[in-house]
Amino acid sequence: MGDNGSVWLPDAMSTLAGEVDALFWFVFWTSTIIFAMVIVAKLYFVFRYKRTDDKYVPSPLHESQALEAAWIVLPTILTLIVFTWGFDLFVKMSTPPPDSYEITVRGKQWAWEFEYAEGALSFSEMYVPVGRPVKLIMSSTDVLHSFFIPEFRIKHDVLPNRYTSVWFEATQAGRYQIYCTEYCGTEHSGMLAEVVVVSEEDFASWILEQSQDLPPAELGEQLFAQCAACHAIDGSVKIGPPLNGLYGTQRALADGSTVTADEDYLKESILNPAAKIAAGYQPIMPAGYSGMSAKQIDGLVAYIKSLE
Repeated sequence: MGDNGSVWLPDAMSTLAGEVDALFWFVFWTSTIIFAMVIVAKLYFVFRYKRTDDKYVPSPLHESQALEAAWIVLPTILTLIVFTWGFDLFVKMSTPPPDSYEITVRGKQWAWEFEYAEGALSFSEMYVPVGRPVKLIMSSTDVLHSFFIPEFRIKHDVLPNRYTSVWFEATQAGRYQIYCTEYCGTEHSGMLAEVVVVSEEDFASWILEQSQDLPPAELGEQLFAQCAACHAIDGSVKIGPPLNGLYGTQRALADGSTVTADEDYLKESILNPAAKIAAGYQPIMPAGYSGMSAKQIDGLVAYIKSLE
């Protein structure tokens, strides 16, 4: 927790995060004060008007128009304040500045993919420049996801076959966690990524570097970030079979047959994961990777072949 965070809230690292926090604390403290007043009043009346004589008959009560007006008018005023404040903030968060830098975000089980205006792609890390508005145009290739960056105070649903958008402007360089906050399947908790906020100069250099052609295995290593939630490369156990040392070996399949893990098998397993299920594993790999380009598939195959 930094200087502008709290016990309950992470550091505020975007231009609108402070306004979101101000509204939160206003609602919190208003609710706390009203709650305390109700409890104190309740305790007072319990002891002040406790019946001590069974024969005691209380005098008739007469309504107080001033009191009735107060508990109608005051809550109405508080509601209008919160609504007006919240609506103004909603409009600000829904209206990106005209000069915003656009990044296309794709959610898929169980990874995030980021495509930049210059054509560069990244996986598990989204690079953005500090002090510049960034608009995210988001969609899902399979099921409902939700994109959440706590430090920026942005959270938005990511829907299949539909585009949604949100924007932010980071105020400080650093690395910030991205979460999926909509349950999306077995490895939902592993659907993580990071925002990497850098200077304008470093961002421009990174975009230039990404725009250059990479060797297939290096491209595949970047793409594998989408697969790391389910497949290990160190022999450890995950919900998918480990891939280190796989190439060239005999793979036992769920139907009792075996197959050689050559280039054709690796490619088929990416494009049609239900075709040949490895023995001991469930057919849960999503089919969303069929939209990958031939270059990307060749890169993944080259990377898997290089794993020992």
